[in-house]
Amino acid sequence: MIKALIFDFDGTIIDTETAWYNVFKDAYAQYGVELSLATYAKCLGTNLQTFNPYTYLITHHHIQLDVEAFQTSIQQRHAQWMETETLRPGILALLQQAKEAGLKIGLASSSGRQWIDMYVDRLGIRHYFDCFCSADTVTNVKPDPELYLQALEQLGVEADEAVAIEDSPNGAQAAVAAGLYTVVIPNEITKQLPFHTKHHTVTALEHYTIHDLLACFAKTSPS
Repeated sequence: MIKALIFDFDGTIIDTETAWYNVFKDAYAQYGVELSLATYAKCLGTNLQTFNPYTYLITHHHIQLDVEAFQTSIQQRHAQWMETETLRPGILALLQQAKEAGLKIGLASSSGRQWIDMYVDRLGIRHYFDCFCSADTVTNVKPDPELYLQALEQLGVEADEAVAIEDSPNGAQAAVAAGLYTVVIPNEITKQLPFHTKHHTVTALEHYTIHDLLACFAKTSPS
């Protein structure tokens, strides 16, 4: 019996990822460098340890630039892009239906809590969540399962009683490793990436109700 939903944040609840990639891609082009999605995807859904797009031009292309000024410029462009971005289609309905069904709702994100708080307040969805697990609360972010394991503990449910809602390969890997049933809702960026996990893919969440999603796992095992 499913008792909880645990949502990823960036790219799943609101598509911040398409904006990040496009802003970085445009900035790199100004220096004559093409930023491929395959390269950028290394930091999707995780931290910047494997690939840091703010310093890559220096470390790999030996381009001299002011990192602090470059970072500020990127963040300003991203903020401008996000001014008109809202919840991804179907997310609000799913949150409402899950709450009405008495399910517990958690958030497990590799982003920092300050970033998450800014958007959940702007979007008016804070009251739907029973716990927030972020980069500030764990030692290892996705694709490590720690965020999901922490969310399960805080929600008081077992792994086979929860469904993870994800968008990226790193996120799906973390959820599956934690033993959760996993739904992937790819966005414009992540739909172009390869996934190597056992999960259920939903291309248009707005066509699903909470009962449709739960029915996908009624007779299956998360692993």
